[in-house]
Amino acid sequence: MASGGEFTIDTLHQAVMEGALLRLRPKVMTVATVVAGLLPIMWSTHTGAEVMKPLATPVLGGMVSSLLHVLIVTPVIFTTFRERQLRRG
Repeated sequence: MASGGEFTIDTLHQAVMEGALLRLRPKVMTVATVVAGLLPIMWSTHTGAEVMKPLATPVLGGMVSSLLHVLIVTPVIFTTFRERQLRRG
């Protein structure tokens, strides 16, 4: 918060940025681990690959999209709504 104890748009932006940075490392590590585990399945041509590829594809897509959602989309939406509240009140 600002030194006067009021919550401004600048403090909102700072708080959202700090929150996103706190989630960055755990989220990237989780996504990297899942992607590293599933990429060999995606590149495989051995027995069973035709069954496993359709199972691994949505998991990979979901992990990548969740990375973008948690680190970009959610903070932007939250900031937009809170800015509107701050401007009204």
